[in-house]
Amino acid sequence: MSKTISIIGSGFSSLSASCYLAQAGYKVSIFEKNETVGGRARQLVKDGFTFDIGPSWYWMPDIFEKFFNDFGKSTRDFYKLDKLSPAYKIFFSDEVITIGDHMDQICKEFERIESGSSKPLRKFIAQAQDHYNIAINKVVLKPGISPFELVTKDTVTRVDRFFKTISSEVRKNFKNPKLISTLEFPVLFLGAKPSQTPSFYSFMNFADFGLGTWHPRGGMYEIIKAMKSLAESLGVTIHTNSSVEKIQVENGKATGIKVNGQFIPSDVVLSGADYHHTETLLDKTYRQYSETYWEKRTFAPSSLLFYVGFDKKLKNVEHHNLFFDTDFENHAEDIYDDPKWPENPLFYVNFPSVTDKSMAPEGCETGFFLIPIAPGLEDTKELRQQYFDIIINRFENLTNQKVRNSILFKESFCVNDFINEYNSYKGNAYGMANTLRQTAFLRPKLKSKKVDELYFTGQLTVPGPGVPPSLISGKLVSELIQKNKV
Repeated sequence: MSKTISIIGSGFSSLSASCYLAQAGYKVSIFEKNETVGGRARQLVKDGFTFDIGPSWYWMPDIFEKFFNDFGKSTRDFYKLDKLSPAYKIFFSDEVITIGDHMDQICKEFERIESGSSKPLRKFIAQAQDHYNIAINKVVLKPGISPFELVTKDTVTRVDRFFKTISSEVRKNFKNPKLISTLEFPVLFLGAKPSQTPSFYSFMNFADFGLGTWHPRGGMYEIIKAMKSLAESLGVTIHTNSSVEKIQVENGKATGIKVNGQFIPSDVVLSGADYHHTETLLDKTYRQYSETYWEKRTFAPSSLLFYVGFDKKLKNVEHHNLFFDTDFENHAEDIYDDPKWPENPLFYVNFPSVTDKSMAPEGCETGFFLIPIAPGLEDTKELRQQYFDIIINRFENLTNQKVRNSILFKESFCVNDFINEYNSYKGNAYGMANTLRQTAFLRPKLKSKKVDELYFTGQLTVPGPGVPPSLISGKLVSELIQKNKV
């Protein structure tokens, strides 16, 4: 008889793990508290407008392809990918930098900003590609059990890059503050300040400039739909509107979960939900990490998000747009050093309908606005409106157009929603940051140290935050479960 596995949550890591475990012969069931699958990667459809309410960047296409290849499939079997050209725009107070879809274009743009900068750029990206090959093919494929996982011929010869920071490496080679901001931007996906992120993580710069920025037609939710379809074809059973209330433990072993008041017996329990929340489903004696432990961790930011429907096509914007017209360091300090609502926030805007007509009614525009903020902040209706006014005014000025009177509707999502919808610790949006002290074996473990047959996956454990790492996390935990011969 097949061993049964109950998976809590249905985000990328949970769906990934479910596919690998079902393929290995386990009887897998997913329990999702919300009405639809996808975790933070759900979708909002309103009045003909389609919004990805969570992740909106498609980087590292090779990771997605490898995932589907593991099941004899390809991304092409499920969705159509378009490479964005240009990849994105960065708006500064007095200038706009456009990032093209290949290195020659990007080098030309760097030269326009700072003569001679293309040479160190090519060298920097070549090193970033070296880091990418090691990270993606070796380092992130380790389950984070032992520090010796990081000790290989490749990593030993590059050990200094784990102790230098992205910020120091970038500033050593580039002097123009706009180019510095452009090169430091990608590591924000890792959830920490560039000055706290090891230079080895420059592989994100290769993911950006080397592999490019892509868009699945129909939005990021097409990936979730593809993974759900694959999981169900492998025999996975998915239950929505199914809130897990407790993880049952007997004699130090997980024996099942309580869902909507009903006990579901299981040979293995795997949680892709928030790690901190998952441990609150256990009696205190079985929790690995104290509240003090979580308080001392460096968490990735939360976000204030707006989903806006416009009744016209907008000018002077691309699919992805970064607004760096205020001081990057001051905003970072307001997130990490002295958490508070930022006075002059940087922000990001995504208009998928610029390249994908299916995302908005004809002649209209779908707009996704994001302000990164510290987790745990006060979240009120008044604060949300205050910050929308701040960024929409700056948006109008920087793009030289009036848009406020063209807004058909506006929905928002912030700290309280991350807590209520995803049980997210302090309402964080991206999990735990990948700082030097929170990398690999120093992150919360995939396997519980106190409860047999209880496992974890997702952005608070290895390898870390982001969609591609979540796919990998699901694979890692499935391999660990199989290795333990449950």
